[in-house]
Amino acid sequence: MPDISDMAPDFTLPRDGAGEVTLSAQRGGTVVLFFYPRDDTPGCTKESIGFSEQLQAFADAGAQVFGISRDSIAKHDKFVAKHGLTTPLLSDENSTVCEDYGVWVEKNMYGRKSMGIERSTFVIDAEGRIAKIWRKVKVPGHVDEVLEAVKAL
Repeated sequence: MPDISDMAPDFTLPRDGAGEVTLSAQRGGTVVLFFYPRDDTPGCTKESIGFSEQLQAFADAGAQVFGISRDSIAKHDKFVAKHGLTTPLLSDENSTVCEDYGVWVEKNMYGRKSMGIERSTFVIDAEGRIAKIWRKVKVPGHVDEVLEAVKAL
């Protein structure tokens, strides 16, 4: 599980609307990765809309923002269209990147255990190192907190 000041695990993933994103190709600027459990669920929708609404503020602070879940590109495209999202969404259907970042975890809901994505956010600096990590994210106020951390870099 990566920690602060570790090099961020590199990846190339497909994104909504076609194309791919390679993390190491983003060096020289700040990158925000937010991992979320599933498209079109209440918390994930609020979080994705929040990042989309603040995307220009992140860009002004020199940061790119990417959302990552295990949903397919087809699901991402529907989610983006339904809610007018502007944040690029990446598909990690095999959960390889989720495992590399330590967010693919055992969850316990109402006594039932299952594997899933723990809502987490990583800020990666211009050199590709992890500058800040939030695990078990609570959505209200989170986007503003991440933006403040990015501005402080």
